[in-house]
Amino acid sequence: MKILVTGGKGYIGAITAQELIINNHQAVIYDKKNNQDINDTKLLAKVIKEEKIEAVMHFAAYIEMGESMEQPAKYFDNNLVGSQHLIHTMVNTGVKYLIFSSTAGVYGNPIRIPIKEDDRKWPENPYGQSKLMTEELLEFYDRIYDIKSISLRYFNACGAAEHSGENHQPESHLIPNVIKAILADKEFKLFGDDYPTKDGTCIRDYIHVLDLASAHILALEALVSGHKSDVYNVGTGKGYSNLEVIKMAEKISGKKLKLKIGPRRPGDANELVADSTKIQKYLGWQPQYSDLETIVKSAWHWHNKKHL
Repeated sequence: MKILVTGGKGYIGAITAQELIINNHQAVIYDKKNNQDINDTKLLAKVIKEEKIEAVMHFAAYIEMGESMEQPAKYFDNNLVGSQHLIHTMVNTGVKYLIFSSTAGVYGNPIRIPIKEDDRKWPENPYGQSKLMTEELLEFYDRIYDIKSISLRYFNACGAAEHSGENHQPESHLIPNVIKAILADKEFKLFGDDYPTKDGTCIRDYIHVLDLASAHILALEALVSGHKSDVYNVGTGKGYSNLEVIKMAEKISGKKLKLKIGPRRPGDANELVADSTKIQKYLGWQPQYSDLETIVKSAWHWHNKKHL
């Protein structure tokens, strides 16, 4: 299939595009780094028609929870309005299949752990809210226009492939920031150690980016084979605290992190751990690279190589 990958030059989008090609699909990149905006519906339609696009994987989003609390309009304009423009352009160009990059942030502080797909949705920040509202848009586009979609609620995407890793500008995620601090021998500021968790730091379910890419491909192939529109958690069912991640980075690097504890970051949930039974049952997905040591080791090797 020929697939439009929005945000295809970003961390997850780029690695998924590579995996699509490995799995005998064609990936057409659509990204702001190419001066291609999802709010530009004329350009979107032109690319879709000229490239004869058959499906879309939608990664193009702003992702920083803290920034979304400070600049909510930026997040709603791109993540929600941009998604609506993309989906309606699909209607106008006859493209029927969409895999949507959603987030565990739709749950906010969950009512139970692990989190199931039908649990309460209560986003703590505009980032999570923009993703939830896009999921709701997709429900209506299925009913009204027969656009078939699968939304994948990521937990913490992380790790690296051989030639690509996580390097956002600015970077807000724990693993790359810890590794960069170790490599540069600089102080690292951890946001909060007073959460109601086992060691006072946030707990997250970490999912290797290659496992996440495989979930996207399985979801697309299922849709094309007649699978109904749906939503799936993509995680491992096991959570690690921030301090556990830091200790693993110290173990793999053989170096001590200069750690400073700061106040909590607005919008951070206490604990996010997935129940991924549903995606395993219905799509046959199984994580292969998502134990913490493999994740941190892959990220360390990629950043260390880049640092050199």
